[in-house]
Amino acid sequence: MTSSSSDLPSPLVLLESAERFAREAGEITLRYFGRRLGFEAKADGSPVTLADREAETRLRERIAERFPGHGVLGEEFGESVGTLPIRWILDPIDGTRSFMRGVPLYGVLIGVEVEGEPVVGVSYFPALDEMVSAASGVGCRWNGSDARVSSTLHLRDAALLTTDPVAFPAGPLEDGWNRLAAACDITRSWGDAYGHALVATGRAEIMVDPVLSPWDAAPFLTILAEAGGMFTDLEGTATVRGGSGISTNGHLHDAVVKTLSGG
Repeated sequence: MTSSSSDLPSPLVLLESAERFAREAGEITLRYFGRRLGFEAKADGSPVTLADREAETRLRERIAERFPGHGVLGEEFGESVGTLPIRWILDPIDGTRSFMRGVPLYGVLIGVEVEGEPVVGVSYFPALDEMVSAASGVGCRWNGSDARVSSTLHLRDAALLTTDPVAFPAGPLEDGWNRLAAACDITRSWGDAYGHALVATGRAEIMVDPVLSPWDAAPFLTILAEAGGMFTDLEGTATVRGGSGISTNGHLHDAVVKTLSGG
C-alpha cells in the first residue's frame, strides 16, 4: 500500500521536529566540547569521535520514535531504508576537526527529502547556540527571526569564504579560486557548515566548498533558497549530491560559477 502526499507530514512539521532533534544532538556534543578526545580515522582520513557517534545515535532514535517508516542516511552509520518516501540526512558534527580543537564553529546538520526533493534544512551550532533553518514555502529562520541573504551586487564588494584554501587541487580549479579571491573584497576561512550559514544570514556573500558529501550539503539547498539565495555544485546544478557546493546571495551566483570555471 502506497502513501499519498496527504498522508505525509508537512514541511513545517518536519522542520519543527528537526530543530528539536538538532538541539538534543547538540547538547550531547557540548558534553565533550573542549575536552581532549580520542578519535578514529575513517577510510577517507577524516576523524570520528565518540561525540559524533552518540549524537547521530540520538538523532536516529528520535526520528524512529516520531516518524517510523522514514529513511535515514547518516555520516557515521550509513543508510537505513524506510517504508515511506521521506529520508533524513544527518551529519552529527560537521567540522569535527574544529570541534576537537575547541573551536565553536562546528554544527549539527539535518536535511529532509520528500520523494527525493529537499524540503527541510537545519544547521545548528551548539557552542554558539545559533540555529539557521528552513522549510520549503515556510522561509528561513535565524534563531527564530527571518533570515535573508545580502543584497550585494558586485564581486568587488563580496566576502568570499571557504573551509580550506589549500584544498583546491592544482590546475583549473585552483586557478579559478585564485581569480575569484582576487575579485572579491575579502577572503576568509570561516568554513565548514558555518560558512554556508553566514551566506544565508547576509553576513557573507559566497561560500565555496570543492568537496562535499551529501550530509555536508543536505540542509543548504533549502536554507539558501528560502533565504533568497542559491546553493549549487561547482557546475551550477542545484543538488546536494554534486560532490561540491557553492552558496551565494543569488545575485552573484552566475559570476562565481563563471569565474571558478574560467568562462
